[in-house]
Amino acid sequence: MEVVQHDVLLIGGGAAGLRAAFAIVEADEGLDVAVLSKVYPMRSHTVAAEGGAAAVIDADDSFDDHAHDTISGGEWLCDQDAVERFVEEAPGELIRLERWGCPWSREEDGSIAVRPFGGMNRERTWFAADKTGFHLLHTLYQRALRHPSIVFHDEWFVTRLLVHDGRCRGVVALELQTGRVATFLAGAVVLCTGGGGQVYPYTTNGQIKTGDGMALAYRAGVPLKDMEFVQYHPTGLPFTGILITEAARGEGGWLVNREGYRYLQDYDLGEPGPEPVKRTMELGPRDRLSQAFVKEMERGRTVESPYGEVVHLDLRHLGEAVIDEKLPFVRELCRKYEKIDPVEELIPVRPVVHYMMGGIDTDLDGATSMPGLFAAGEVACVNINGANRLGSNSLVECLVFGARAGRAAAVAARERLPPADEAVFREGHAERERIHRGILGREGGEERMPALRAELREAMEKGAGIYREEDDMVRALEVVRTLRERLERVGPDDASLTFNTELQGFLELENMLDVGEAILVSALHRKESRGAHQRRDFPDRDDEEHLVHSIVRSGGDEEPSVELRPVTITRWPPEERVYGSGEGDGAAHGSGGEDGAADGSGREGG
Repeated sequence: MEVVQHDVLLIGGGAAGLRAAFAIVEADEGLDVAVLSKVYPMRSHTVAAEGGAAAVIDADDSFDDHAHDTISGGEWLCDQDAVERFVEEAPGELIRLERWGCPWSREEDGSIAVRPFGGMNRERTWFAADKTGFHLLHTLYQRALRHPSIVFHDEWFVTRLLVHDGRCRGVVALELQTGRVATFLAGAVVLCTGGGGQVYPYTTNGQIKTGDGMALAYRAGVPLKDMEFVQYHPTGLPFTGILITEAARGEGGWLVNREGYRYLQDYDLGEPGPEPVKRTMELGPRDRLSQAFVKEMERGRTVESPYGEVVHLDLRHLGEAVIDEKLPFVRELCRKYEKIDPVEELIPVRPVVHYMMGGIDTDLDGATSMPGLFAAGEVACVNINGANRLGSNSLVECLVFGARAGRAAAVAARERLPPADEAVFREGHAERERIHRGILGREGGEERMPALRAELREAMEKGAGIYREEDDMVRALEVVRTLRERLERVGPDDASLTFNTELQGFLELENMLDVGEAILVSALHRKESRGAHQRRDFPDRDDEEHLVHSIVRSGGDEEPSVELRPVTITRWPPEERVYGSGEGDGAAHGSGGEDGAADGSGREGG
């Protein structure tokens, strides 16, 4: 079996992985760094991020303000020591990107432009039009290609962590182009594989976001943290789930129901005004806006579409010049996928799964409970996001904690380790046999993988969606466990080795089932409502019992176990999370009425 040796392995080629790579070579240029990615790095999901990246820059802003917005938005489940490090290091990361060539949008005087974003009480979101992730990833990748110490293994899918004497010694990976399986050995491994939104049927996440890194760690005995918190973004396109960035609302877009009424004023999210409203209305946090959509749907105020109920995002009053300057990608997406022009027409939107606040349990330097294994980005839970991530914090999280994980991995890689022994190579050989004989070598099966994947997604939406109840979660967990048994009866139609997408789909579904199990088990244990975890049977937040992190460990063939860990509170004691002064439960319909205007004033919004 082929064996490849590097000092550090980075699994994933997005923002967290590439930032970690630079941190490693900055710490020690003599280290050999390899980036393994199941897609070419420029197809990593960072490229899809649109709206911006948050960091304090204006004189009227402060680290304390950014920290408080983050902690309050996360419903006090954030570890405050991590948040403090995050907000302090964020500006330096974005300035570094500026010097490396990232084309941040500018004001007329040449200063960095910032825009308002949901849940933030200051304008602190840096942006590059509405293609921020695209430009950020281009900047990192182009610089990485110039560095001789960073090598890329593109289109390699990691299927197993190699563990010996309790330490991570490398990975086993499948080359998608050829089907060959190789063992990669290293002194340190950093998982930067992103989230797992594909576990759900409607998601902004691309097809590659199948929870691979979380599942790798989970199966190897590393705990996952706060997996019950799954964020829905309030403005995804129906059917495709493609994101319409929060920047569209940051620039002044309105959410309106079937009557043209700005319904968010009925949900404790503020009053409509002539200017973009900060922290209120359309710029409320994502969990509250998604929950308001469900309430509108229950009251019959949404719009029926071929792909379920929707509301509308209205950008028409912004005008063509603003849309083309600040939101060109939004206009392109609407034209291409909905055949509408937002300059003249309303955009149909619905909540779709966007981000996982939970992930691999790490410390402030990305270290897991397993020596030699680190994680950063969405795959990790350090925890700065708590129960609900604020928009524009995630790109900077990849940079700040990617850098910290990289520096820690460099230290681990310099440790003197005994050579990998035969047990490690046997693990690699066993994984190759499992893939080539145990999966590809099966006879035609009784089950079909697309059907299993669809059942998983339907069960997750019903059991662990925007609102949850115990009976629904229990049923969903039963489905997940049954699907794992049925997956063993799937026999591939394609037994070839070259770009076998059926094999890749099988391996990804294994990961999705593990992630789904972790979400549901954690959600069942949290008997309260907080942020993105809303239980109809436990509708109140309970700080006395549940101001704690959920730590879930795989039980292998047994039941997973869940333990609780206190949240780190440094300076901000828990308080009520308040964003506006509306009617609260949405019972009051406001002044729009049947003929209500988009601005709630009795005239048609321009």
